[in-house]
Amino acid sequence: MQQNPVSGRSNEIVREKLASILLYHITDPRLAFVTIQSVEVSRDRSVARIYVTAERGHYDEAAEGLESAKGRMRSLLGTDLGWRVTPELRFHIDTSLDEAERIAAILKESPFAKGNKTDDKEEQANDGAAPVIAVKAAKAAEEAEGPGRGTEDIAGHLGNEASKERE
Repeated sequence: MQQNPVSGRSNEIVREKLASILLYHITDPRLAFVTIQSVEVSRDRSVARIYVTAERGHYDEAAEGLESAKGRMRSLLGTDLGWRVTPELRFHIDTSLDEAERIAAILKESPFAKGNKTDDKEEQANDGAAPVIAVKAAKAAEEAEGPGRGTEDIAGHLGNEASKERE
């Protein structure tokens, strides 16, 4: 959704209100470790996309809990906001933190990471460039696929970047 200063304030207000509702009014144990990351409210305030994170491995439980608490949350939100229209709540589970951890682990295990030096003189000469190559590969994968996607191709990007640097 397109953002402007007014919608930015609306997003923040709805995020704070929903976080408060989730903390103080919803007692579902499936939502114990759910955190509201961000909210995007449509221009006409009829729809709110809520991006949440949950404990790893409990995404399905969190989605079910949010779906069952959606009506109560919307009712309490409408009371708190005082807007003419209470937005429809659409929850989206954000797994980008898990993806970032997975990428970090892949990069840490890669032959380009510091500490994984080889005896080859050419590799030793390029040790300072290796972390730069890994960062470039990660950025290229993110730009090609968007945030949270394209992590499967990082090893391919690393190989291609490394071969270009050697030539």
